[in-house]
Amino acid sequence: MIFEEKQISSQRIYEGAILNVRRDTVTAVKGRAYREIIEHNGAVAMVALTEDNKVVLVRQYRYACGDAVLEIPAGKIDKGETDPLKAAVRELKEETGYTAETIKFLGKINPSVAYSEEVIHIYAMTGLTPGEQSLDEDEAVEVLEVPFEEAYEMAAQGKLIDPKTISGLMMAKGQLGERLLP
Repeated sequence: MIFEEKQISSQRIYEGAILNVRRDTVTAVKGRAYREIIEHNGAVAMVALTEDNKVVLVRQYRYACGDAVLEIPAGKIDKGETDPLKAAVRELKEETGYTAETIKFLGKINPSVAYSEEVIHIYAMTGLTPGEQSLDEDEAVEVLEVPFEEAYEMAAQGKLIDPKTISGLMMAKGQLGERLLP
């Protein structure tokens, strides 16, 4: 069984503000195949925890799915930004107003491995200090604090639909288990 494909050629078919799309011709098990790939600069997501074990969540309207979605705070890594940690600190402050005293890298995910190069770096942030949001002009974000176990159960029961949120909560539970005990 062949577990690798090699690029033969590549053509950019769309160039946008947030992502690009290319069509690659690759070697495949039975000759050649085509792969349409989303190029994305990457993103960060934060499991921000209060002293009383509440997780900071945000609710915002997501046009692509046509609904307001409950998520952990997150944002894209800007072009030219090379340090995901700095992007995470910036995004937490912008979306929620919070700053964190302690930050732990939990891991990274590739949310759509079949067609996207996007990587999301996930951090746990504690020792939170509240502050003012600094939203983009086109953003409307509601900030909520939900007991961690309640958010975790929502993810486990399929009540949360965002993969970075589900992954972040699972990673936090696995790596910060004792910290999250009531």
